[in-house]
Amino acid sequence: MITCVVDYTIDPDQVLAFERFASAWMNLVNRHGGQHHGYFLPSEGASDKALALFSFPSLAAYEDYRKLFGVDPEFIEADRIRDESRCVVRYERTFMRPLLPSDVRPSRRSAVGDAAPSPHHARVLR
Repeated sequence: MITCVVDYTIDPDQVLAFERFASAWMNLVNRHGGQHHGYFLPSEGASDKALALFSFPSLAAYEDYRKLFGVDPEFIEADRIRDESRCVVRYERTFMRPLLPSDVRPSRRSAVGDAAPSPHHARVLR
């Protein structure tokens, strides 16, 4: 799985337009093989930062989705919201590999929180 993190600089006067843009893209990602984790918008105070996170099962699946940019009418319409409102000043896309709670192995700690010695430590201490 890969997760795309998009760091946006937005126009604070165009937050409602950005919300329309975000809503359109959440639907498109989810309909075309991904899982959108949401957009994270400014909450308090003056801010021009927003984030989006979405995942695809693989880079190949993400690339299939990207092939629709500039071709699919719904993708074009979603971009039109951004372009006409100028709600996005700039953005940067980063790909990450998630470590999810289901990926974490149980600790080898005892009930009182003391770490159980590893076999390596047992040999060293003898």
